[in-house]
Amino acid sequence: MPEIHLPSGIVNYEDRGSGHPVVLLHANPGDCRDFDAVAHDLAEHYRVIALDWPGYGRSAIPPVPEEVNLAFFHSVLLEFLSALDPGPAVLIGNSVGGWAAVRVACTRPAAVRGLVLVSPGGFTTMTPFTQAFCALQSGRLSIPPSWFARLYLRKRTPAVEQMLMRASTEQSDRSRREINRAVWRSFAKGEGDLQVSASEVKAPTLVVVGRYDPVIPASRDGMRAARAIVGSRLVCLPCGHAAFAELPERFLTETLGFIASLPPA
Repeated sequence: MPEIHLPSGIVNYEDRGSGHPVVLLHANPGDCRDFDAVAHDLAEHYRVIALDWPGYGRSAIPPVPEEVNLAFFHSVLLEFLSALDPGPAVLIGNSVGGWAAVRVACTRPAAVRGLVLVSPGGFTTMTPFTQAFCALQSGRLSIPPSWFARLYLRKRTPAVEQMLMRASTEQSDRSRREINRAVWRSFAKGEGDLQVSASEVKAPTLVVVGRYDPVIPASRDGMRAARAIVGSRLVCLPCGHAAFAELPERFLTETLGFIASLPPA
């Protein structure tokens, strides 16, 4: 994997295919391999760039993992797009990756040709229950990544099995668990709410949610995301939190059709 030195740290990424750029942004925890079931097919039509967020995959762990917050992911993505300069890109983001994609579409719209948001974070209204859950996940008694992944990944495909394996091994080490907790802590503080700011998104947007996702419920958060982003289209698939790994063929059909419908960059 090539690496790029950013002010926020060293980031590794995959770069394959040619044509209009498509940038893949994984969840917390996770890494760029989460998209393995669809990346090859996307690269037959487009230039596909998939990064590892700092602290995950092959990217360097931040100096103080417990101080990572959501703004950090936004900064990393801005720095990455500026340094690599692929041109206006379609951002495909899952969970925190979706959150970062929306923020960049708001703050640097010229860099974004379109958005595919897969169970995106940032559209959950804080209630006593959600506040308590975020507090649980941000503390020492948080649900281990291996257990939590088995709850939100509902279809057992080869790609999902590999994600579960990584969740139970490398993503369960101390530094990566500190990053995971820190991100939940940031959501608990209300730093990730996109329900108002997402109205600033001008890029065409496809929102893909899973009917059986317990983290980003389709009937609640998915609909909030679609309402917040004017002109977006909502697709609900019979899966959990990661449609690209659980139902890759269905995901590709929706995504390739969406990208083909975009106006020229």
